[in-house]
Amino acid sequence: MTFDVPNGQVLALIGLSGSGKSTLLRILNGLHAPTGGNVRVLGVDVGSARGTELRELRRNIGFVFQQFGLVGRSTCLENVLNGALGRLRGPRMGVRSYPSELRRDALAHLDRVGLGTVAFQRADTLSGGQMQRVAIARSLMQHPSILLADEPVASLDPESSTQVLELIGKIAREDGRTVVCTLHQVELAMGWADRIVGLESGRVVLDAATSGLTIEKVMSVYRRASLQAEPLPLLSV
Repeated sequence: MTFDVPNGQVLALIGLSGSGKSTLLRILNGLHAPTGGNVRVLGVDVGSARGTELRELRRNIGFVFQQFGLVGRSTCLENVLNGALGRLRGPRMGVRSYPSELRRDALAHLDRVGLGTVAFQRADTLSGGQMQRVAIARSLMQHPSILLADEPVASLDPESSTQVLELIGKIAREDGRTVVCTLHQVELAMGWADRIVGLESGRVVLDAATSGLTIEKVMSVYRRASLQAEPLPLLSV
C-alpha cells in the first residue's frame, strides 16, 4: 500500500523503542537512505536525491530534536539565526554577521513562540520547555513546508510537554505546514494529532484518524497485539 501524508496534516508516529520511528524521520529528510521501497517527499525521490536537489529538499524540512540541539553559550537569537545558515554563503560569527532582514525574521519567530523577551539571553539559562520553543523558532527560520519532530517532549515535564505540542500544532495549522512527530505519550498524541500511525519492527500496524480512535486500539501497538502487520509501505509526504 501507499502511505501518504497530505499537506497540512499533523501526524503522530507511535511505537516501542526500536520500532523504526526515528529512522523513518531521518529517511524523510535524507539523513538515511531507504533500504527498500520508494520514499518521496515534496515530489522528490529521497533515495536518489543528491547534491543540490538534496540540499534544497532539506531546506524545506524543519527538524525539532528531543535534546534541543542548541548552542548553550550562544544567545537565543543567534540559535534561531542558525536556522537560516542553509540559505547563506560562508560561516557566521555572532548575531551582527547576519543580514538585518534575517535578524528581524528571527526576532519575529521568537515572539511567535513567546520568547521575544529573552532574545539576548544565553540558551543554557532557559528551562527545558523554553529551549524547545527556541528550537522550534530555529526550525521556522527555514520557512519549511514540512516539520519533523523526534520525541520533542520526551525530556519535558507534563505541563511543558502540553505547551510545546500545542505550539507546534498551532503553528502548523496557521501556516498549513505538514507535521510528522514521534511520540510515546499516547494520550497527548490522541488529543493533539489529526492521525496516528503505529509502527512495530518497521511495519505499519495502525493507521487511523484520531477522531473516534479508542485508547485500547492505540495501546495495542505497545502490547504487540496479534495485528496483521503490513510491510513498511511506499511513503509519500
